[in-house]
Amino acid sequence: MTAAGSDVILQRMMALHPKVIDLTLDRVWRLLDALGNPQDRLPPVIHVAGTNGKGSTLAMIRAGIEGAGKTAHAYTSPHLVRFHERIRIAGTLISEPDLAALLDECYAANGGEAITYFEITTCAALLGFARHAADFTLLEVGLGGRLDATNVIARPALTIITPVSIDHQQFLGDTIGSIAAEKAGILKRGVPCVVGPQPDAALDVIEAAASRIGAPLLVHGQHWHVQEEHGRLVYQDETGLRDLPLPNLPGAHQLANAGAALAALRHAGLGDAALEAAVTQARWPARMQRLRHGTLADLAPDAEIWLDGGHNPAAGQVLADHLSTLPARPTHLVCGMLDTKDIGGYLRPLAARAASLTAVSIPGETATLPAAATAAAARDAGLLATTAGSVREAVASIAAQTPGARILICGSLYLAGHVLRDDG
Repeated sequence: MTAAGSDVILQRMMALHPKVIDLTLDRVWRLLDALGNPQDRLPPVIHVAGTNGKGSTLAMIRAGIEGAGKTAHAYTSPHLVRFHERIRIAGTLISEPDLAALLDECYAANGGEAITYFEITTCAALLGFARHAADFTLLEVGLGGRLDATNVIARPALTIITPVSIDHQQFLGDTIGSIAAEKAGILKRGVPCVVGPQPDAALDVIEAAASRIGAPLLVHGQHWHVQEEHGRLVYQDETGLRDLPLPNLPGAHQLANAGAALAALRHAGLGDAALEAAVTQARWPARMQRLRHGTLADLAPDAEIWLDGGHNPAAGQVLADHLSTLPARPTHLVCGMLDTKDIGGYLRPLAARAASLTAVSIPGETATLPAAATAAAARDAGLLATTAGSVREAVASIAAQTPGARILICGSLYLAGHVLRDDG
């Protein structure tokens, strides 16, 4: 198989089965049945849903599992640079030959029937996981939970719901309660669920759903607690207290994500080595990632360049909170967003933390918000805003005007992926 093999197959899938969101499990069940139901032959599954933090939480759980000397399959989305990032087989990114073979097999088994891109690629991941040994399987929900393509595991070992907030209203509903109900769709009878910090309206829905089906809950603030004390992370549950380093993933919000990961690792029976590794060894690109090397760093050597893919109001708030903790330095945003997002809600918390915003369109994305529209929304939020033809042009302009600036590239994981691809 040539190096372009998987890319060719993915494009073929995209052409026949467009990258659309159509929430139902019927097509997934049909293809999985044709593949021999690989979802029934996986190592113990930890299934993670939530609006924000699910990827970071999963990354910390994986780091903890590996720190304990064990292995985990992992399925995440979306990818930033290459599709291969979505699938880790026993901890290792899937190889090109293995990915191409799995995609080809699923494409053939589907027999030309209607199916979405995410559904068929999820089936490919599950098929790959079923064919390789590992100690755990980590599945991140793509969208929602109840009707997400990953919600096909009859009895996972554990489920997790990270903080719920407003996002994807066109698919999940426009209230916290309706969105929480979709996330709670991953609950299974008799299967414990770790619940991260939630608005009251979300927690009420999750608790009611768990009560209906008999799913035990491990709720933040009730069954486990996490906080910062004297520059350390202090985690406590019914088994005792653990004093650990603060998470290596930046941002105060990562404390709660770490707490959920630690609760999961404790439930899985993994020891102190796992807990330490979870908070010190996790890697999750484009979540307040410092770009110290590459073409952008070379272009603005005196600047402090950061990259973040958060894209909803809750993400804007935690990003603003994190900026407030950094050493004083003029902060300038380079922002590109999709036209399906609440740009005003995202930018309002950031307006008090940034000196300006330079808007860009996201290259190659048909759903990108035009740069001019992003700039107009930024002005409405109280930001001094202009536009640029590219991220590189924006960074060069900011660096020329304010050589020691803090430059934060933000607004979309798709923009973040474009930056990482181009930045080397």
